[in-house]
Formats: sequence, C-alpha cells, structure tokens
Amino acid sequence: MDRAIYIAMTGAKNNMMAQTARANNLANANTTGFRADFEQARSQGVYYGDGLPTRAYSQTERPATDFALGNLQQTGRQLDLAIEAEGFFVVQAPDGSEALTRAGNLKIDANGVLHTGSGLPLMGNAGVITLPPLEQIEIGKDGTISVQLLGQGPEVMANVDRLRLVNPDAANLEKGRDGLFRLREGGEFIDDPTVTLASGVLESSNVNVIDEFTNILALARQYETQIKMMSTIEENADASTRLLQLS
Repeated sequence: MDRAIYIAMTGAKNNMMAQTARANNLANANTTGFRADFEQARSQGVYYGDGLPTRAYSQTERPATDFALGNLQQTGRQLDLAIEAEGFFVVQAPDGSEALTRAGNLKIDANGVLHTGSGLPLMGNAGVITLPPLEQIEIGKDGTISVQLLGQGPEVMANVDRLRLVNPDAANLEKGRDGLFRLREGGEFIDDPTVTLASGVLESSNVNVIDEFTNILALARQYETQIKMMSTIEENADASTRLLQLS
C-alpha cells in the first residue's frame, strides 16, 4: 500500500504548488506590467532495471511565463510609460545585475535617480539614469529623456540620457523569484531601436482573473481527490492487517 500512498502524496503536493502559482497570479492582477505564470505537472514513471515502471509519480516541470500583452490604460501622467508591442525596460536588480521589466510607472527620487514604482533604477546609455535638478521632463517614443533644467525657460530642453529598451527572444528569458526577467543562458542585453514607448499610459497585468479563479477551484477539487485516495488506501491497509491477524 505504501506505493499507492506515495503516488497520491506526490499528486497532492503538486496540486498545492500549482495553487500557489495561480494564487500569486491573482495577487498580481493589478500589478503594472505583470506577466502571469503557468503551472504544469506530469506523470513520471519510476524504473528499476529493465521492464515496466513500478509506479508513476507526479512531477512538477519548469513553469513558463505568459508573455501576452496587457491592456493599456490612460493616466495622463508624464512619467507613466508603456512599451508598445514587444520589448522591455532594462533595470538594475537589487543584486546589481541588469534585469528586465514591463513596469513603466516611473518616479524620480530625492537624488535624481529615475526608478520604477518598486524602486528599481532604470538603466540608460551610461548606466543608472540620474537626472539634474529640473523643472520639467519629457520622454520620447524612442526613450530619449529631455529635461528643462531648474531655473531655465521652457524653450530650453536638453537631452540628458536615453532609456535602454531591449527585445530579446521570449524563449531565451526566464522569470526570477523577484518578478524580473533575465537571459536563461546569461549574457548581456542588446538595445533594440525598434522598441517604442507610449507616454501617459500604463500597461496592466495580463492576468485573466476569471481563468485563474476557475483553475484554483479545479486544483482544489483535484487536491481533495488525492487526499480521499490516501484515506482510502489507509482504510485498505487497516483491513489487510486485520485479515492477516485473523489468519
């Protein structure tokens, strides 16, 4: 009976892991530029030498990411940017490495550093983008940053830097636990001049709330089935023990 218990146990474990992934998607339904995660498990036979597998466990496979585009929402705010079609912003991750995001809700901190709403510095042609004291800022479709310096008139706009915009093949990207994207095999990001921006808009999450909630309910039912199977296996084991005692 132990084999059956372990089979049901691996199924229940992967149902719980799948529910965690779906719950994380739901939690980020309103996160700017968020990309939903897929979850997947499959049966994996266990072989001992030649012949047929003795049992089949449930095995979690590497989850993929849904790269479908989110909806664009008008905000009218100058520092709200959305990438039109495919592409990513390059940011500096907490560990100092470069990573990618679609979140374009930008802010300028007290030191003049341009960063995302979650506090990640944006990367420009010369590294982290640090702006001088300014009266006004404009960011062009190609990512060029123009500012009206403090104390100067609106007719004087100076180009100070340019946002790095890249568009690597999605098949080569993997999503980290921090929600940022990196190249699966490592390497540097190459700027793509064809990536363009829309100003005064933000891209919403691509999470479909109805689909995620439906999947969570289905996974909960599967989990209950696995637990019932474990209970049935235990009852069968007790019945077998009693029969052996009688004999």
